Amino acid sequence: MKKSALLLALLICVLTGRSQETKGLAPLIQNVYGRDHQVLNGYWHYLIDPLETGYWDYRHKPMADGFFKDKKVDNVKEFKEYDFDSAPVMPIPGDWNTQNSELFNYEGTLWFKHTFNFEPSDKRVFLYFGAANYDAKVFVNGKMAGEHEGGYTPFNFDVTKLLQKGENFVIVKVDDKRRADGVPTNNFDWFNYGGITRDVMLVELPALYIQDYTIQLKKGSGSLITCSIKLNETQAQQKVTLEIPELKIKREVVTNDKGEAQFEFKSNLVLWSPENPKLYAVTLSTLTDKVVDQIGFRTIETRGNEILLNGKPIFLKGISVHEEAAFRNGRIFSAEEDRTLLTWAKELGCNFVRLAHYPHNEQMVREAEKMGIMVWSEIPVYWTIHWEDPNVYANALNQLSEMITRDKNRANLIVWSIANETPQGDSRDAFLSKLATYARSKDSTRLISMAMERSDKSATTLSVRDNMSKYVDIISFNEYVGWYDGANEKIDRVKWEIDYNKPIIISEFGGEGVFGNHGDVTTRWTENYQADLYTKMLKMIDERMPKVSGITPWVLKDFRSSRRLLPNVQDGFNRKGVVSDKGQKKMAFYVLQKWYLQK
Repeated sequence: MKKSALLLALLICVLTGRSQETKGLAPLIQNVYGRDHQVLNGYWHYLIDPLETGYWDYRHKPMADGFFKDKKVDNVKEFKEYDFDSAPVMPIPGDWNTQNSELFNYEGTLWFKHTFNFEPSDKRVFLYFGAANYDAKVFVNGKMAGEHEGGYTPFNFDVTKLLQKGENFVIVKVDDKRRADGVPTNNFDWFNYGGITRDVMLVELPALYIQDYTIQLKKGSGSLITCSIKLNETQAQQKVTLEIPELKIKREVVTNDKGEAQFEFKSNLVLWSPENPKLYAVTLSTLTDKVVDQIGFRTIETRGNEILLNGKPIFLKGISVHEEAAFRNGRIFSAEEDRTLLTWAKELGCNFVRLAHYPHNEQMVREAEKMGIMVWSEIPVYWTIHWEDPNVYANALNQLSEMITRDKNRANLIVWSIANETPQGDSRDAFLSKLATYARSKDSTRLISMAMERSDKSATTLSVRDNMSKYVDIISFNEYVGWYDGANEKIDRVKWEIDYNKPIIISEFGGEGVFGNHGDVTTRWTENYQADLYTKMLKMIDERMPKVSGITPWVLKDFRSSRRLLPNVQDGFNRKGVVSDKGQKKMAFYVLQKWYLQK
């Protein structure tokens, strides 16, 4: 890495850390499911507060005794105009839109309260949220623990000093209002599920613990394992032991004055692949802490226009996926619902999924890893956001950091994506190039990409030309010939000229078809039109495109979107799925499946 890029990356790291500290966020705990934890999921009381009465006074200033205090009153000398204990309850995790019909299209604030028992010990305690959409302010026993912005990444707070013996309560103000200065911004093409949408846990750790670790193959090597370990404090000469019993490996190192240790060693490994998704039990321990993970080892790199997995060219047979549950069409909140979507992808013939347009839950990535499915993970820098606003950049950067920190030890995760369909311009280029630089500084072993837009040379000579091409490893782009650009017959008339000696992925193509709606291949909204579009697109890829290294058609399943308003056809759903919202496989599913089986 050039010296200027390294200095920029270090500056970004410092600024990210400061931003987190100002919001009370503690550094994200790596592999939270592998730690001692108490799950706080269950039925939480909730109050609907569209005017944010529980937070702002009548002068729109923050109140000292808002709903988060949940103060006790006698309703004689003192009274209050809210009551959590008599309020309705809602299962957490879960979105509020599909659990209460009155809240289906609600965007605003809900307050959640949960009471739990706690027995103090000599350990530190963190309150962990898998995600809450979008702005979350968290209070424990009436005192603020911190706040987090971003609806799809995890966060945690050190609440050791806020807890007490016996009964405790946590109150969370969740606000999912779309914002022009948000990430994503106020205009996006998926449903804005509000609420505490992923697991909530109390995580107990010793005073000195393993905060973060990276264990993977060194870039360019199929046998050299590199390890980086960071303690939560800057303590030197602390012994750290790494063990991989199946490989008869045991290594002991000591930390430097930053509380960190880096080392590497060779081993004869079975490499992770879609055909053999091999994972090893890996244990890290200190005198005070121990964590166990399941880790696979593989290499991912590019050579010209090829993507190489474990040194061999691979075609990414993919599909794009939204984090929306099959059948019930709400935000996914269980590993079982993840497996349903991934099983459809496997049946389709996929070895790869694009998890769009935001980081999906941790279990989705881990389930895909076990099933031999490679993953593209993306932050919601989507369409047009405020490129010149430093606060927006800090928000995007923090979400990128949280995504990488959580999933960097997953062997199946091969692509970090920094954006989708963004308009070209100097401010956008500066914004995204800094994100790309940061991603490489955090993890140099994976590929960087983004879903670009077409920049055609003529009406029938299609191309991609984007200044961000020099910052990414893969030229990925979305294209909708046959749907937004002409009818299906145009697919047979276009040619492609893409002037990059890098791998090419078509990150989106497709068209909408309603399951059970049949007609001739020229009639839109029919399964027949959609299937014909896929037939022509796949033939074009085979015969008239520069060598393509992978595709992720749009999309696995019909999904909710408030932009999709056509009555009796869309009814609030984007119908580009090859599977319907009710789990029915469309004709296009089998067209794509047949093509994948032949690849």
